Amino acid sequence: MLKGMWRVPWHELTHAYGTAEGVPGRLSRVAWGDAATSSDALSDLGLWLGELAVFDATVAAVPFLWDLAATDTVTCRSEVVELIQAVLEHSAARIEVQSAAHLAVLAGVNTLHVLTEDGDPGVRTAARELMAAIDSHVCDACRRT
Repeated sequence: MLKGMWRVPWHELTHAYGTAEGVPGRLSRVAWGDAATSSDALSDLGLWLGELAVFDATVAAVPFLWDLAATDTVTCRSEVVELIQAVLEHSAARIEVQSAAHLAVLAGVNTLHVLTEDGDPGVRTAARELMAAIDSHVCDACRRT
């Protein structure tokens, strides 16, 4: 889980509040923290990466979010799926960043199919909602690709 995360040049990327240097630590807390720690870290990631807009750090983080959503030991998997959906639903100041973020979400569709049949009802529900959002997704950024 989170393989290759430390090879990403996070210090060169930005999120809603500036440099993305803190993203790997938050991803790690989601991955290995207890329920409260994971939830707090995911809340930060939501604010930073996808609740208002998407950023270049969002593009880099989405594959790791897919990893987290698919790992049974992660305590807030349904919320991770909800964050992935938020990424799909938001735009960016630069169309190429928005397109890349949306494509990163779409790249996880095979994982999403598995999650729609997950043993956790919350994960199943979130995954099915994301699948519906993907099926109905249309935006200028994605039309250009």
